[in-house]
Amino acid sequence: MTEPAPSRTGFYPGTFDPVTSGHMDIIERAAGVMDRLVIGVAENRDKQPLLPLEERLLCLRTDIVPLNEGRANPITVIGFTGLAVHAARTHGAHAIIRGLRAVADFEYENQMFGMNQHLAPDIDTLFLMAREGHQYISSRLVKEIARLDGDISGFVPPFTRRHILKRLRG
Repeated sequence: MTEPAPSRTGFYPGTFDPVTSGHMDIIERAAGVMDRLVIGVAENRDKQPLLPLEERLLCLRTDIVPLNEGRANPITVIGFTGLAVHAARTHGAHAIIRGLRAVADFEYENQMFGMNQHLAPDIDTLFLMAREGHQYISSRLVKEIARLDGDISGFVPPFTRRHILKRLRG
């Protein structure tokens, strides 16, 4: 008789202002390698988000519905303030999930990895490279394109797109 494997819980933190198709790709792939995935939406008022925390939570919770179909442990979405390692620990995470688009991301994420390892040596970091079709997408550029009346439908999930346009058009 074999022992059941320990549950692997991942914590994917971010501002998600807005959630992009690149984020969704990382979420889907992380959910495939983790037994349980918690998406942590950082309040982070320093970034002056377009969408308030409650709306970012709503967008993510709506956009992950198809990813949760048939999952024994559904992906969950929570809001948090403070350090990601503290939120990860609160939710029982063994690993922090980070997406990388380019070399510039690696520089920053490597520094964050070092700080997080110092603060929480029991929580590892798992880096997932963005797929080729998502490497150029950033929340900042999506917001800029939307503000200038450009088409963002290829960069964000449909619910999030409608929500951003409604927010910008008042």
